Amino acid sequence: MISIFRKELRSFFSNATGYIVIGIFLLLTGLFLWVIPGQYNIIDAGYANVDGLFYLAPWLFLFLCPAVSMRLFAEEKQTGTWELLVTKPLSGLQLVLGKYFAGWVLVALALLPTLIYYFSVSYLAEPAGNIDSGAFWGSFIGLFFLAGVYVAIGTFSSSLSNNQIISFVVALVLSFFFYYGFDLLASFFTSGQAIQYLESIGINSHYKSMSRGVIDSRDVIYFVSVSVIFILATVKKIKN
Repeated sequence: MISIFRKELRSFFSNATGYIVIGIFLLLTGLFLWVIPGQYNIIDAGYANVDGLFYLAPWLFLFLCPAVSMRLFAEEKQTGTWELLVTKPLSGLQLVLGKYFAGWVLVALALLPTLIYYFSVSYLAEPAGNIDSGAFWGSFIGLFFLAGVYVAIGTFSSSLSNNQIISFVVALVLSFFFYYGFDLLASFFTSGQAIQYLESIGINSHYKSMSRGVIDSRDVIYFVSVSVIFILATVKKIKN
């Protein structure tokens, strides 16, 4: 597993993929939070928080994570190296986990520099340090778990086709459905119990829960469970 992890991580940075992904994410968040006027702009908000980052990031991740994960299996099949890869003394689970964690780490590396926004706003606050740290760290950890689910979905999507574009589109649609689709379905119901149940299946409600600054074990279990389901589905798919 470690050898696959290292191989994938090296391949991300041996070409422009890793740098482009990180650069685009930081550029877009920087523009929306500091330059472009609007609801996400920190300066326009007039108070010390970086809530705009946590509203934007899940939507940016919808494109970022599929872009990272679309090549994990599709490229191997497209270039003809898949047959060589499966001859290695690795189980299907080790192979999938190596690729999955490489994709997740790349997204995490894109997210880490955004800590600069937190420290900048904390410094600029009046008085200095007057910022809701609990909500920030809860949301920040929530983004890591959210990225983990998106990358797991993207890894599964990449195993479905040898075409990277198809893998990207499938991952994008599935990620959107799990993030916001259940909320849309819930809007068609009037029963409070049905609405609560449908929303609890989706990612959005659990991400919002963590954004309040409280790390609930139910939310952690949800994110881990969804990731595990897609990882196991990937293992089953590559064995067929």
